[in-house]
Amino acid sequence: MVLNKEDLDKPNSEVMAPESSDQFAITRTARHFRPTHFLLKIQSYSLLCETGVEKYESGVFEAGGHKWRLSLYPKGNKKMNGTDHISLYLSIVDAEKYSLGWEVYATFKLFVFDQIRDKFLTVQDAEGTIRRFHDIKMEWGFDKFLPLDSFNFLPNGYLVNDCCVFGTEVFVHERSAKRDSLFMIKEPSNRIMTWKIENFSTQQDKAPISSRIYIVGDSKWKLLVYPKGIQDGANKAISIFLCSIDCVTPDLKIFAEFKLRIRDQINNKHAEEKIKHWFSASFIDRGFSQLLLRKDLEDGSKGFLVEDTVIVEAEIMVMSTAK
Repeated sequence: MVLNKEDLDKPNSEVMAPESSDQFAITRTARHFRPTHFLLKIQSYSLLCETGVEKYESGVFEAGGHKWRLSLYPKGNKKMNGTDHISLYLSIVDAEKYSLGWEVYATFKLFVFDQIRDKFLTVQDAEGTIRRFHDIKMEWGFDKFLPLDSFNFLPNGYLVNDCCVFGTEVFVHERSAKRDSLFMIKEPSNRIMTWKIENFSTQQDKAPISSRIYIVGDSKWKLLVYPKGIQDGANKAISIFLCSIDCVTPDLKIFAEFKLRIRDQINNKHAEEKIKHWFSASFIDRGFSQLLLRKDLEDGSKGFLVEDTVIVEAEIMVMSTAK
């Protein structure tokens, strides 16, 4: 869409529909408050044009931790099809100080001041497009920032007493966001943790007893056993839990689908249950308070306690890992 002079002459038109150019869609709005970062005031604008200068570069200013300047083409950037327009660009400077492969992401607005209505015509990429400045592309802007006939038309207020004012705002988007990658692993390496508890009868009064640390995939675990049970299994069952060693920070969560079992060393009819759980700093363990009743443990024919030894296992079928 190309705006004609009548459109630009309307003093009450605050927001105009997006227009498309050869490069990208832009929007034009009007506002009273001045640009945040930089203003370029040009006195005797006609004399500047008479010098035949193709491009005028402003002084350097700083915004978002980087240095910038405006590049103004008074009669348009003809190489970019800007004939009969003012072309205006934002350029990043001092790039030689950056490391190899540098990139700066920014959104920006360019302005021209309406001196009659005390408003700034604001030109920007539609929908706040983020532009990437780098060693090959150090300049972004608008080839057809404003038609020359509209700029020179006195009632529009852009050129008054041979004086005009341009400006810009620059907002840098730093790439400092934390990134988290979640991987779901089926049947991770070393997924079965086997703990042989010998001299079990001598540990009856301990609550809980703890296994060594096992490494499954990239995660660390241990098993907890309450010989006399806890919660609804107190004094009538053996309680067994899987505990995450890694979940000590509030932002780390680990998912596991796993089985807990007590092995039947004679008949191979194990006592086991399966469960799914997200382990976190608030919920570092999960298991069963009644995995095996004590009466079944003490029944020698069932094979759970052989030569005062109990074999406890955890098997992880699915596990997450985050980086």
